[in-house]
Amino acid sequence: MKGTYLGEFEEIVLLAAGILHGRAYGVSIRQEIENQTGRNVNIGAVHTALHRLEAKGYLTSKFGEAEEVRGGKRKRLFTLTSSGMNALREAQAIRKQMWAQLPKILLQRS
Repeated sequence: MKGTYLGEFEEIVLLAAGILHGRAYGVSIRQEIENQTGRNVNIGAVHTALHRLEAKGYLTSKFGEAEEVRGGKRKRLFTLTSSGMNALREAQAIRKQMWAQLPKILLQRS
């Protein structure tokens, strides 16, 4: 796992970017996370995570077309890279492995 560690929020941001494939930008990612988790998310935290994940090579970004609705401002669209997908798979595998090691008595509790 060395070099590919994802924090919980980074993992959630990457997952949201993947879910929104082709439509992932700061606000849409924030809305997806809030819809999926029920958590309120600060847009600044999303942007910080996006830039950090792009620096790690897990996301790429490009500017979309200007929209009249947004006063001509272009959105920065984020795309999950193969390295980002590998990091997500590794995080999933580690969680699955650790869940499998929990004693069955704990899993039976409500």
